[in-house]
Amino acid sequence: MLAVVLFSLNGGSAQTPRFTPSDEKPEDFPAGPGRDDTFYFCTACHNFKLVAQQGMTRRQWEESLQWMTDKHNMPPLPPKDRDIVLNYLEATFPPRTPANRGWQSPFQPR
Repeated sequence: MLAVVLFSLNGGSAQTPRFTPSDEKPEDFPAGPGRDDTFYFCTACHNFKLVAQQGMTRRQWEESLQWMTDKHNMPPLPPKDRDIVLNYLEATFPPRTPANRGWQSPFQPR
């Protein structure tokens, strides 16, 4: 009975929730060539804070794009756009050194 009520309230069909960037805009992130393009390519599927908290080499960024294409059916980026995105990600979110990874336990060996 509950399933019928939920089905009815849902408009009669199951709907897949979609991500909608709500509180983010490109200007919230570091300026650089390709920022806006990268922001809008990434936020087609997920928020940009997820991207910004990563710190990867260009190779790792490339592997991440390929993984999203292979495993999550992300449409492949055209080569020109892929270069714009990778250039921005590599320059803006490189691997972090231990000194800039945020809080570290004083008890952890260095």
